[in-house]
Amino acid sequence: MKIYGNKSPDGQEINRSSQKISQTSAQGRIGKSETTKSVDKVEISGEGKKVAELMSAIEQLPAVREGKIKAIKEALKSGTYHVDSSKIAQKILDEL
Repeated sequence: MKIYGNKSPDGQEINRSSQKISQTSAQGRIGKSETTKSVDKVEISGEGKKVAELMSAIEQLPAVREGKIKAIKEALKSGTYHVDSSKIAQKILDEL
């Protein structure tokens, strides 16, 4: 395979035709945009509004349940924190 750059093997330039096409299409786009004025409009559905409200409510919740974390830390320090292994096993099985 031979690569000839911007010229074909017979010496003719390839880019001239593509440049003419791109200039013509660019002029066409300019002319269209000057004559046609369009207005963009966005409408949010009722479901979209509900989702936005829910997302706002979620963002206001604390990232972690600080009270529960504090209680577990205290139970760990005092040695009163017990894990029910049967509950853990059941949760694992439920996930399968």
